[in-house]
Amino acid sequence: MPSNARTTRLVIVESPSKAKTIAGYLGPDYLVEASVGHIRDLPRNADEVPAKYKGESWARLGVDVDNGFHALYVVSEGRKQQVAKLQKLAKEVDEIFLATDEDREGEAIAWHLVETIKPKVPVKRMVFHEITKPAIQAAVANPRDIDRSLVDAQEARRILDRLYGYEVSPVLWKKVMPKLSAGRVQSVATRIVVERERQRMAFRSAEYWDILAQLSVQGRVEGARSFQATLIALDGDRIATGKDFEPTTGRLKPGSGAVQLDGDGARGLAARLADRPFTVTRVEEKPYRRKPYAPFITSTLQQEGARKLRYSSAQTMRTAQSLYEKGYITYMRTDSVNLSETAIAAARRQIAELYGANNVPPQPRRYTTKAKNAQEAHEAIRPAGDNFRTPGEVAKELSTDEFKLYELIWRRTIASQMTDAVGNSVSVRIRAVSTSNEEADFAASGKTITDPGFLRAYVESSDDETAEAEDAERRLPNLVKDQPLTADELSAAGHHTSPPARYTEASLVKALEELGIGRPSTYSSIMQTIQDRGYVEKRGQAMIPSFLAFAVIGLLEGHYPRLVDYNFTAAMEGQLDDIAAGEHTQLDFLTSFYFGSQTSGADEEIARAGGLKKMVTENLSAIDARVVNSIPLYVDEENRQVVVRVGRYGPYLQRRSPSAEGAEEQAEDRASIPDGMAPDELTPEKVAELFLAGNGDRTIGQDPSTGEQVVVKSGRYGAYVQSGERSSSLFASHSPQTLTLDEALKLLSLPRILGKDAEGNEIVARNGRYGPYIQRLKDSRSLDSEEKLFTVTLDEALALLAQPKLRQRGAAKPPLRELGPDPVTEKPMVIKDGRFGPYVTDGETNATLRRGQTPEEITIEQASEMLAEKRAKGPAPKKKAAAKKAPAKKAAETPAKTAAAKKTTAAKTTAAKTTAAKKTTAAKTTAAKKAPAKKAAPRKAAASASE
Repeated sequence: MPSNARTTRLVIVESPSKAKTIAGYLGPDYLVEASVGHIRDLPRNADEVPAKYKGESWARLGVDVDNGFHALYVVSEGRKQQVAKLQKLAKEVDEIFLATDEDREGEAIAWHLVETIKPKVPVKRMVFHEITKPAIQAAVANPRDIDRSLVDAQEARRILDRLYGYEVSPVLWKKVMPKLSAGRVQSVATRIVVERERQRMAFRSAEYWDILAQLSVQGRVEGARSFQATLIALDGDRIATGKDFEPTTGRLKPGSGAVQLDGDGARGLAARLADRPFTVTRVEEKPYRRKPYAPFITSTLQQEGARKLRYSSAQTMRTAQSLYEKGYITYMRTDSVNLSETAIAAARRQIAELYGANNVPPQPRRYTTKAKNAQEAHEAIRPAGDNFRTPGEVAKELSTDEFKLYELIWRRTIASQMTDAVGNSVSVRIRAVSTSNEEADFAASGKTITDPGFLRAYVESSDDETAEAEDAERRLPNLVKDQPLTADELSAAGHHTSPPARYTEASLVKALEELGIGRPSTYSSIMQTIQDRGYVEKRGQAMIPSFLAFAVIGLLEGHYPRLVDYNFTAAMEGQLDDIAAGEHTQLDFLTSFYFGSQTSGADEEIARAGGLKKMVTENLSAIDARVVNSIPLYVDEENRQVVVRVGRYGPYLQRRSPSAEGAEEQAEDRASIPDGMAPDELTPEKVAELFLAGNGDRTIGQDPSTGEQVVVKSGRYGAYVQSGERSSSLFASHSPQTLTLDEALKLLSLPRILGKDAEGNEIVARNGRYGPYIQRLKDSRSLDSEEKLFTVTLDEALALLAQPKLRQRGAAKPPLRELGPDPVTEKPMVIKDGRFGPYVTDGETNATLRRGQTPEEITIEQASEMLAEKRAKGPAPKKKAAAKKAPAKKAAETPAKTAAAKKTTAAKTTAAKTTAAKKTTAAKTTAAKKAPAKKAAPRKAAASASE
């Protein structure tokens, strides 16, 4: 608390780093404090609902839908201490400035601060698009009131997302799997990814051939002498290329007018063209001109961050946020490509200084936004200030990630005001006549850049990594019509058509932007949400949908198609824009969506269905869960329907034979789907292989000691061996097809009793979810190989047990990341790697990272909030020890547990919740132990469903 009596103005921003930067630009009469993000929100679970509202029918939603959609806001546990601090400061100043971000979200935070702090002094709203001294001083000198239309638009979006998530998600719980979530934008984004995978699954590759000719000019020439040309026509008929084939059949499109060459045909034609004369039949030259790219907006920054720097959307936005708060760039959530006159002047000055005056166009360049439903009014993303700092000038002040992103933004901004790239392009046609009098036409193209212009500063990347860079040149010899050429080499080249590329985060953001779905402030969270929910997995840069996503999208498309319709979702964004502009009311918008009333802006299809509420509560019985959870693949040659079934323990293959006449049930086969297998990898050949490897039982002999058969079986969690009541999972080195009787009997001998120690305690060798180990009472030690289970002696086991556990040896692990001081307590926060995954700690309080959070991406504000919530809850109550299972049952359950561990990687750990299949395993285990909390679980699940 400051002691200076002159401090009469309180400036409230969102983040501590932003507060630190702004404080340096204001005098001693200003106290700058952070709210540390949102200070209140709708209740996330039943525990957060105030006691006086718990009995209300709408309490689970947090929105009173029958009384004007009044929202119930609560201050989260992690913010109560900060709110109390702000309330205290508000009583000691003469004036308050709310300096939150200039978009709708920032406007809403400012409104929530007023509603929560309830200041008795004048409150003003100051806005700025960059954190520089002139911008901050101008904002203080020109404050305004809170824009209630912007607040209404943000609140309408928040309530809309809550209603969608809390009403639609329970349908998924009932028909697909517990604890799933649906969201207004996340479901549409998931649908886009699923539709692309469907296209890849339906795709049938086609083979086509052409001929590559290495040609050279006869005689003495200057510059390039030889070049490559490609066969494009034969006897006047165009040679087929990839675009001429149907993607779902692999056949040549009817009426394409193209000739498909096969390998033999191409090789034969090449042989007939050998040693034949080639002649230039046409040369066309055209001027080449390329205009520079517009400055960055949020979506294009994320796209180029992914292409050039390999950053995820979250990483790009986190780094941009840091650059903005430190005063290096303008506000990073924008869909405007506009640059201020000051910025244009700064760019033009710097171009002249660094690249020469000849690279500055006569007139400044101005860009217009093309994005559908673009609504933000501020500038594009650019370096801050009236004089841009070059990357070299800021290199020592920034982290590696910050420097790379700043350089990207600086280069793009500078390039946007430079001259065009100009040059020449040339296309050439060449003909040769084969020994069989076939006329073969070849084509070649070239490009030369005479003045790179803006390409000196910036070249945009492409999602197609094989695409040619825009600054690449292809030089051809100087050719003229009727010029003779020599074929130095002719080679037949085979090609295969390729399925449409999977989405990356960059291309998915681009698709959403083009459809008008989502906003600059939401793209990053959408990418993270669909991954956190287990609907999409990133493999490298590719976004791969899970089979669970197929089931969820199939249900929504089949029974609630309007809710995942692209045009409808984009239209809702337009209606939110109308609310922000004061042209439409929040109440009419929400009423039309939820109750289906025919108010202005109501969607006709939603209205006819009676609104969201009626849609999701009526005719639930018409949704067949078995159909929803069955993803058809194909019908095989024996007329068996092959499908992927999404079960509670993960997806698996099912093959059903047609019913015999008079039979009541169909014969059915099942096979496991290996972890990590993408949907489009389930080709008929691969499916047949999986059924062959994992379907049915294989009797491998008889146990000589019991006389019982020894059988290899395929279980839900993998292969195992069974004999009578005994069973055991196969080791990683075993194969179900080649497992021998001796190997099976060794497996069935587990767990193996080694003997007793001096106190009479039994020591046993076991194979568990974490691998092979020895155990004495509750003490255990790992073995370094599965084979040691059969060879380890009692003495060796006692020696291992006498040693300290591995995790106690040596020095403590260094922290994964140092975050800096907690904005609330000022204690240093670090992220460490613990037994149950990464966690944040300030030395006294520990909080495990939430699902989907990574040590690299968690922010200081998030960490502070997690620790505050953990402190507010107090120490966790001690749990009662679980009842021990009978020894006989333990042996019987070993294969399932062991294989499940290999498949789910310890269902009780936080890491196991990263995929949908693993989430359900953990949910089943938890549910059995926490029966009293059963009623609260749906509300907690719903809390995560809306965002």
